[in-house]
Parts: sequence; structure tokens; C-alpha cells
Amino acid sequence: MPKTIVVPAGTAKPIAPYSPGALADGVLYVSGTLAFDKDNNVVHVGDAAAQTRHVLETIKGVVETAGGTMADVTFNSIFVTDWANYAAVNGVYAEYFPGDKPARYCIQCGLVKPDALVEIASVAHIGRK
Repeated sequence: MPKTIVVPAGTAKPIAPYSPGALADGVLYVSGTLAFDKDNNVVHVGDAAAQTRHVLETIKGVVETAGGTMADVTFNSIFVTDWANYAAVNGVYAEYFPGDKPARYCIQCGLVKPDALVEIASVAHIGRK
């Protein structure tokens, strides 16, 4: 099945071999996203809410570049480094998904950079292109 790689304008070069998004048969897969600046440095160190907002804005950029909206997101995988940040993550998350919520799961784990507190990967159904 053919796929289209989705890279929003101004996206930093990934720190590993992946693409920000891949669209195939109307389904967009958004890679695990961390709160990185253009040089792949963690932003909003120590602030889980601000990192979550940054991550969701980045995901929103990938979804919109592919022709969708956040309402098209059907599934999220959420990774946190500390359950103490869970409420802050959920508070921001609810702003981006105010109506019917996507399916999701959340686990606690280590992330690729020590100052990163949250990572989210998403799936959106945008329609067949």
C-alpha cells in the first residue's frame, strides 16, 4: 500500500530514523512526539502542562498538514515519566479533545531525553486520499 510522508513546514530533523507522520489509505499515523525545539532540545523543562501543550500543538500541525483536524484523531498513546504529572497532562489534553474523546492508553516509562516528561503518538482517520 502506498503511503505519503507528512512533514509540516519548519519541522526539525528527527533525532532518529522516522517521519513525523505517515498517511496510508486515509489513516494518519503520527510518530511519538516530544516537546522539542527546532534543535531537538526539550522545552518547558519541569512543566508537564506546557510540554503537553507543545506536544499537542506539534501533533496538530502534522494532522493539519495531512488535511485533517484534531477531531479526526481516533487514538492516542500517552507516555509519562511520572504519575505525578498525570493530572497536568490530562488537563491540557481535555482542551484539545473537548467533545468525544479518542481512545487512548497511558503508561509510565523513561523517555528518550531526561528532561522530557510526556510523549504522545496519535492515529487519525482523515479519509481516503
